[in-house]
Amino acid sequence: MLRLTVETPTGAVTLTEDTGAITRADWCGSHSDRSPLLDKAAHQLTEYFNGDRTAFDLPLRVDGSDFQRRVCAAITAIPFGETRTYGDLAKNLQVPAQAVGQGCGGNPIPILIPCHRVLGSKGLGGFSGRGGVETKVWLLKHEGAAGLLI
Repeated sequence: MLRLTVETPTGAVTLTEDTGAITRADWCGSHSDRSPLLDKAAHQLTEYFNGDRTAFDLPLRVDGSDFQRRVCAAITAIPFGETRTYGDLAKNLQVPAQAVGQGCGGNPIPILIPCHRVLGSKGLGGFSGRGGVETKVWLLKHEGAAGLLI
């Protein structure tokens, strides 16, 4: 596994590459491995935070259960600047909303798989990345979805 840390407004984010795919994004560590894929991912993440990118074009692999992969695929389909509720995703996946919440919490590649775009029916819900809900709010504001928070 290779890891590269990128400085972002939400803190240092470490991207992990394993066998040709990005498999993790964590707010931890300081790593400087290089590869064409990690360089591309770092560049795209920087573009996102600079306001120059609204979608990622990277090979991602969610290592987890089939259900975890289904939840992450549903999250990935939410467009930049839009949100869905846990209930919305639950209806589409035909599972309880609480299960979707657990799937969001288990997302191994936040930001690239934008779980911050999933809200509770009566509030923000949680965010498992560094900074918790404050980081979620920052990301939603960055994407222009802040009107939903007022």
